[in-house]
Amino acid sequence: MKNTIVVPTLGESVVEARIAHWLKKEGEKVEVGDVLVELETEKVNVEVAAQSAGVLTKISAPADSTVRIGDTLGEIDSSAAPSAARETTADNNGRKESATGRNEAGVTSPAEEKEVERVTPVARRVAEESGLNVSQVTGSGIGGRITKHDVESFINIQKSAGQRSQETNRGNGRVRTIREDEGPGREERVRMSMRRKTIARRMLEAQGSAAMLTTFNEVDMSRVMELRKKHKDHFKQKYGISLGIVSFFVKAVISALREFPRLNAEIDGDDIVYKHYYDIGVAIGAEEGLVVPVLRNADRLSFAGIDMAIKDFADRSAAGTLTLDDLRGGTFTITNGGVFGSMMSTPILNPPQVGILGLHKISDRPVVENGQIMIRPMMYVALTYDHRIVDGRESVQFLVKVKEYIEDPAAMLLE
Repeated sequence: MKNTIVVPTLGESVVEARIAHWLKKEGEKVEVGDVLVELETEKVNVEVAAQSAGVLTKISAPADSTVRIGDTLGEIDSSAAPSAARETTADNNGRKESATGRNEAGVTSPAEEKEVERVTPVARRVAEESGLNVSQVTGSGIGGRITKHDVESFINIQKSAGQRSQETNRGNGRVRTIREDEGPGREERVRMSMRRKTIARRMLEAQGSAAMLTTFNEVDMSRVMELRKKHKDHFKQKYGISLGIVSFFVKAVISALREFPRLNAEIDGDDIVYKHYYDIGVAIGAEEGLVVPVLRNADRLSFAGIDMAIKDFADRSAAGTLTLDDLRGGTFTITNGGVFGSMMSTPILNPPQVGILGLHKISDRPVVENGQIMIRPMMYVALTYDHRIVDGRESVQFLVKVKEYIEDPAAMLLE
């Protein structure tokens, strides 16, 4: 009996995917639940598992091809279903392992764990394209997971080791250095990932569909830094996590949005849709580009709740386990370029949202306070907004209100 493998529903607004990697080969036995293929979508990677046991007799969509929901990926012949007692081989210690690399206790062998479970899909693809055996790479991700950065770093180290060779000029005894990049191969064409293509498209759409304008201000971070220093040990001991900067801005933004509700709205045709809830997107740098997971009902979260949620997002982004639901919706976005050293930038809107706040690096700068020059930890902040429904006056006032809350965080606690 032939069972067709099809592209499943991929989530809200996602209609196509790219075949990132087949984990099974034609002619290979599979069991129910075995992951057959990984699909790369514009938001997250999706694993397609076998719905029936048997033999994978046909792969209809090879790696790197583009597929849509409902398309056929391949076929499984369930009449050739493997028996419960699978073929085993003995290792050097006399222990038995199944053909999948699991021993009799169901534990994955180290080789399989490193090659499959502990390598992100993107890292595996980069390694394959470079002809690299990923087992040579040491992972820096969660639980030793190998990331794209780990693979690229290993490749660059290998390249740099052979980057220059020396050839003795016998005519005059001089040594001439020959660069390996002097010949062909100095350019490389790589197909964009689904996520990178989507980021590129959405950036153009944002600039073409909204009247974007950015206003700036600077914030004295002294009070926040003092609070973090005073409470960091107790906070870490109680919640097992550090008290971060972004949680203060999430609280400040929500307080300011209550006073300026159009920055928490969206445009739908000729209507303005006001959101009476606060789902705050927090931009996180990921291997294949920025992702924006959403803090649902962020106004109901404590500082600890916000910090724990952000850390969870960052960990799962690094491990490639964010879900489509994590990225869905959002009423306002915060992006922190300061973690990468950015001093100033103009963030781009995340449609259909009409506001995004950009945070930047905290630097000691001279400021005038009561006629005296003081050195304070200062941060530039930038608010990009849709001028179609948000006026310049209220955008400036909104940003001033955020500044006031950060410079006097006790006011947020009183709220």
